[in-house]
Amino acid sequence: MYILGAFDSALIICLFMLYAGPSMAQVLQKGVGDDLRKLTFMTSVLTPVFGIQGCRVTRCGYTGEDGVEISISNECCLFKISVPSGDVVSLTEKLLADSEVKLAGLGARDSLRLEAGLCLYGNDIDETTTPVEASLVWTIGKRRRQAQDFLGADIIVPQIKAKTQRKRVGLISTGPPVRQHTPILSSDGRVIGEVTSGCPSPCLKQNVAMGYVEAGFSKVGTSIQVEVRKKAVPAVVSKMPFVPTKYYMGQ
Repeated sequence: MYILGAFDSALIICLFMLYAGPSMAQVLQKGVGDDLRKLTFMTSVLTPVFGIQGCRVTRCGYTGEDGVEISISNECCLFKISVPSGDVVSLTEKLLADSEVKLAGLGARDSLRLEAGLCLYGNDIDETTTPVEASLVWTIGKRRRQAQDFLGADIIVPQIKAKTQRKRVGLISTGPPVRQHTPILSSDGRVIGEVTSGCPSPCLKQNVAMGYVEAGFSKVGTSIQVEVRKKAVPAVVSKMPFVPTKYYMGQ
């Protein structure tokens, strides 16, 4: 169980908290009146949390765990809710009063989102990446594909029907962990791509990464190499997510 993230400035006092883990619903249910069994993945509710008014609770999060994002703010243009800044600290302390709850930083979040195969903007996707290359075609609905009424449709739709030169893939490697910008090599040592995110997986006890490779090397199970400290290290293309996600879809 962990809490990630907070924001506090002179102009806006706001808390944006990611609260997730196996005991999340059990602990949070003690402090909300709404039945969390009815709050499914990617839905939200405006509700008091442990007596703190004006909280937006959304069942989502940037990890593969079942979790919620709790937002409270002072006259924020998105929510139009007035919340005293002291409530930010109060809510955090009330959650931490439960022994199941621990604080965690962005390093923990980054390893979790990578285990879940989730992209980080600026690393794994950016303005030069298409959803087809990034294996994110599921984000484009059938109607929009047919209407082609979105920015970049003239490039993206033909890619859906044909093939791209590169694909985002998952990687599992041995030896030292790989990091962003690590070259990905073919078995004969030719550069075929680049790692965009990588770290040791706390759950799998293995090195995991994602990156882009030439389309011909994107099949799961393909043996490749990664260059770590100027040495070629064995790796294999792996299916993502590396760790099964636990999003709550209802009972």
